[in-house]
Amino acid sequence: MRQRSFFKRKIFVQQSNHQVHLNKSLKAFDLTMLGVGAVVGGGIFILPGEVASKTAGPGIMISFIIAGLACCLAALCYSEFASKLPVAGSAYTYSYHVFGEGIAWILGWSLLLEYGLAVAAIASGWSSYVKSLLTGFHIEFPKVISSSFNPSNGTYFDLLAFLIVIIIGILLSIGIRESTRINNIMVLIKMAVVILFIVVGVFYVKPDNWTPFLPFGFNGVITGASLVFFAYIGFDAVSTASEEVINPQKNMPIGIISSLAICTFLYILLSAVLTGMVSYKQLVGISAPVAFALQYVNLNWVAGFLSLGAIVGMTTVILVMSYGGTRLIFAMGRDGLLPKTFAKVNEKNTPVKNTLIFAFIMGIIAGLIPLNDLAALINIGTLFAFAMVSLGIFFLRNNKELPTAGFKTPFYPVIPAISFILCVYLMINLPGLTWLSFIIWFVIGIIIYLLYGRRHSVLQNEK
Repeated sequence: MRQRSFFKRKIFVQQSNHQVHLNKSLKAFDLTMLGVGAVVGGGIFILPGEVASKTAGPGIMISFIIAGLACCLAALCYSEFASKLPVAGSAYTYSYHVFGEGIAWILGWSLLLEYGLAVAAIASGWSSYVKSLLTGFHIEFPKVISSSFNPSNGTYFDLLAFLIVIIIGILLSIGIRESTRINNIMVLIKMAVVILFIVVGVFYVKPDNWTPFLPFGFNGVITGASLVFFAYIGFDAVSTASEEVINPQKNMPIGIISSLAICTFLYILLSAVLTGMVSYKQLVGISAPVAFALQYVNLNWVAGFLSLGAIVGMTTVILVMSYGGTRLIFAMGRDGLLPKTFAKVNEKNTPVKNTLIFAFIMGIIAGLIPLNDLAALINIGTLFAFAMVSLGIFFLRNNKELPTAGFKTPFYPVIPAISFILCVYLMINLPGLTWLSFIIWFVIGIIIYLLYGRRHSVLQNEK
């Protein structure tokens, strides 16, 4: 009887040795735009007001720095893995080579939570912004299909949220090269809008609004860092593109690190200008704080541009997170841990069936469940993945079967250790209900692995 092991590891082979693989077409600029496209979205347009008003005050600037630091350290670890293991699947694939199949499944299952729910959550926010914009043109959707399932309010399904996920799924099924061209244009537009707010808003900053700087104490800043972490989620989706990157040893680290550096810089500046224009006390209950700040100082024309930028920004997040999710499912299907149908590709080596199934399921979730109920779960799944990737660097360096060339995390072993500790610390500061939901998701994943994945695993069934 064939022996099956929870910790059985993969031996690295070049992607050309796979019967099914993806085409190499992405460069460093494409990766940077994918990263910025994934990160700068709903978080930057929605979160700063809520976190500043209830948790961190003007100290939200420090919250963004702490969350950004955690991501930057994790990004260095991701970059080393991505340059040495240029195969689709991100942290899932990395764990398969250093920890073994069981841990890889747990990481993949956690990442499905991140990518899938991020798509649904941002689609819900996208729908709210579009409906607000349409209301300005006196266009109203029937109440029944205007919002998520809530019979007491007379709403049953958010049709716009469903449709944007489906449209993005169709775009991705055409091909990644075509998708990245559209993504690059949208990313440049939303960056221009964010920079416009910073440049115009800085002239309306009143330093008195930054006093007191830490109204909720430093504990509020730390809790704020755990919450604004949602605004950084997505840069790791860049690593799922490894198999489709030209010269991944060079371009993967450039794409991951540069996209995160750009986003961190923009977040800190935006939160500083926002809390300087308007007192944090006035941001309570404001769902679009950046637009509110502009209207507060009578810059309505800029607020109009900002709404458009928010819609474009969230569209790119849906695109990149959908891309990350479909490539993760592709890798798990190719390994046999999910049904093989998820690893089938067309003549352009695009996993069309996988992409459309993912879009339909996430579209339904986006249509039924509101953003607030989705966002909390995303953070913990991502932080768990970041922590495991950081820990994995220690195993990667000791694994003689893997390539030694490529990017190396600087100041080893200090940076991987700090990254791991910081991610775990941020996880501890998340609400208890989030932990309970994550544990339930974790248990479901283990059951699926034991009943299906372990039996159908390509690695476990090798002769």
